[in-house]
Amino acid sequence: MSHHGEADRKNQIVQVALVTVSDTRTEETDKNGIYLKAQLEEAGHRLVGYRIVKDEPLQVQQALTEYTTAGAQVIIFNGGTGVTARDNTYDAIAAMLQKTLPGFGELFRMLSWEQVGAAAMLSRAIAGVYNGAVVISTPGSSKAVQLAWEKLILPEMRHLAWEVGR
Repeated sequence: MSHHGEADRKNQIVQVALVTVSDTRTEETDKNGIYLKAQLEEAGHRLVGYRIVKDEPLQVQQALTEYTTAGAQVIIFNGGTGVTARDNTYDAIAAMLQKTLPGFGELFRMLSWEQVGAAAMLSRAIAGVYNGAVVISTPGSSKAVQLAWEKLILPEMRHLAWEVGR
């Protein structure tokens, strides 16, 4: 990692919102939400919002707009990135992004290949920028969320938030 801007972001507390996209999960059964909340706390970041929304484009886009308006620097969505008729999250988010980060999806699928083989191509993980916030959308499986968090999001979250905010 480059040390560019490291001093400015070294101790930065990132304002993060979490959105689980699911037609069936509740706060009690949302393993991804529970996991990500614990990881954020452990890393010293601030959870500024959490919700579960149905995989309906309007609900996904409303959550995105609300959390950027509320000051979230990073918004992490999980779920709805597959290819079934019910998977709308990718399309809803992609339509709103002002800048894309193609490398996120590419790296996620590369890392997923190691876990699930050719099935990694079914993931439509995406990241980008909307209204001054970093938006990340991962598949909803617990292994996918953990992979994205540990290998991609956590190592670069401060850097991403700093870059987008400057």
